[in-house]
Amino acid sequence: MKIACGWLYTLHRYGYPPSFEDTLEGISAAAEWGFDAFEMEAIGEENLKMLYTRRQELEEHIGSQGLTLANFVPMLPDMVSLDERKRTQALEMFELGTEFAVSLDADLVMCDSYEVPLEYVGEAPGDDPIRYGKNYRVKVSADFSWDRVWENLVSVIGHCAEVTANHGIRLAMEMRVGEAVSNTDAFLRLYNAINNPNLGVVLDTAHLHAQKEIVPLSIEKLKDRVFLIHAADNDSRTNEHLALGDGTIDWVSIFQALQKHRFDGHVVLDIGDCPDLEGAYLRSKKFLETVSY
Repeated sequence: MKIACGWLYTLHRYGYPPSFEDTLEGISAAAEWGFDAFEMEAIGEENLKMLYTRRQELEEHIGSQGLTLANFVPMLPDMVSLDERKRTQALEMFELGTEFAVSLDADLVMCDSYEVPLEYVGEAPGDDPIRYGKNYRVKVSADFSWDRVWENLVSVIGHCAEVTANHGIRLAMEMRVGEAVSNTDAFLRLYNAINNPNLGVVLDTAHLHAQKEIVPLSIEKLKDRVFLIHAADNDSRTNEHLALGDGTIDWVSIFQALQKHRFDGHVVLDIGDCPDLEGAYLRSKKFLETVSY
């Protein structure tokens, strides 16, 4: 099993987004804890441009720590904006993020589907995306069109799948609570509309379990489209991202399902918003190293 340290630790430990110096510290922590690989995110255009400019320093630091980059995530919510100007700018940044990922020999580029452009009463999912267990209220305006939102998403993610393919790297979409593609069947509908084998999925156990999905069945539906696992636990009542074993997820069945479909990607520990983060990562790493399936 290839186990990687998720970037959620760095975001909780140092801020959203972290400074360049704190980014280096987050990478070093993964090495100190005995991981061979880690995940990294760029939070918005400014953070992405900063990381891209300093990519040689990052490459040297990653090499000095003996790590590989499992997954790079350019977080750019405007990618799916219905405003053409914003969308075009964000997609240019996505290509820059893809070039950055390739320069650091990342295995994957990841994207989200982001929140649906409804009218939110109070907080929206994108206001603080690394805090979990929230409730949202919305209004569906008279001019809102789900068909338009969906058609735009299909076009955008299809474009991103082509961009990544042209750069020789795969694209994986994460299914998240509160976003346009939040569950297995929504992703499969998107995949069938795009029909590009360069597109796969980041299977986030915490988000799926919180939505009462039977996660091994999700794996059975997705088969070889699972490119990466985000591993965190919860009790299925909220999408908390707890240490493995601190919730009710059936890990043995999940890994049996992954083994059936010859999954060979990284299992990224994606734990956050809980006390003793370092301890949670270390316990979860040991859990994965000793789980029997």
